[in-house]
Amino acid sequence: MTTTRPLHRRALLTLAATSAALAFAAFTAAPAAAQQPAGTIRVIVGYPAGATSDALARVVAEGMGRQLGQTVIVENKPGAGGRIGNELVKAAPADGTTLLMTPVATMAIFPHSFAGQLRYDPLKDFAPVTHLTNFQIGLGVEAGAPVKTLAEYVAWVKADPGKRNFYGSAAAGSIPHFFGVMFARAAGLELTHVPFKGTAEAMTALAGGQISALSTVAADIRALVQGGKARLLAVAGEQRSATFPDVPTFREQGFDLVASPWYAMFAPAGTPAAAVQRLHGAIAAVLADPATRQRIVDMGLEPTGHGPDRLGAILKADYERWGPPIRASGFKPGQ
Repeated sequence: MTTTRPLHRRALLTLAATSAALAFAAFTAAPAAAQQPAGTIRVIVGYPAGATSDALARVVAEGMGRQLGQTVIVENKPGAGGRIGNELVKAAPADGTTLLMTPVATMAIFPHSFAGQLRYDPLKDFAPVTHLTNFQIGLGVEAGAPVKTLAEYVAWVKADPGKRNFYGSAAAGSIPHFFGVMFARAAGLELTHVPFKGTAEAMTALAGGQISALSTVAADIRALVQGGKARLLAVAGEQRSATFPDVPTFREQGFDLVASPWYAMFAPAGTPAAAVQRLHGAIAAVLADPATRQRIVDMGLEPTGHGPDRLGAILKADYERWGPPIRASGFKPGQ
């Protein structure tokens, strides 16, 4: 009896200590579990099914599901040029279960072009998660234009501005529209913008000589270039486009203009940092997969995978970059 009692007391003490440790671990783990809830993750896309933004979101969501071991679904919430999706995510619980996949336009263009009309603040209402891709803007001319460089184009327009100063874009208020304004200011030209109702209409106008130039997503003009109906003079990225490796950038031709539109993932403001990092880690792993990268490149996009801090810096820089040309354009919603 005298030998078993101390052992019994020690066992009780050990059991108590173990229970306390487990309770403490459960207590300290609770916030992390709350920050990273299980269940379905929704990726909200403010554009219709079939759009590039939708296709990209589905490729990324598919990979995220494998990485996280959770169901990740894409929900299309089109309307107001993407603004409806932003508003929905702004109002969603900040718990890591809702993401916004959006292009730069809703975050850095609309605050200027729809000044005073937005129901969200891109810099305050969202937590940056992952910069997904860049895509290139380019300036193309009709095949019959006797120019092969930006310098030649500027001289050609100045020689007969009344006939040659018309440039088009797929839509008023689009990034290509405002990039044309930016280029005109840098080149000392007075270019007249001609908006069209979509990419196909704009391409037809360029091929038919109705406009002398087109500011466009570079990948969209590929068929015209390959068919000998247009010529791409420059792209606006930091580097040349993989789709057009022989086409120099604006900077290479003496114009300090960079416009790298992008797609990115955001969460509602207030989403815990641990949840943001978990989501970014999964997305970054998806974008690092060679097969997935090739699927994205085939869409005419350039995979990146930058993290929250860098995405936040890119958003702020683009927010500041696009304000001046938008104001200079005199654009008003509904034009």
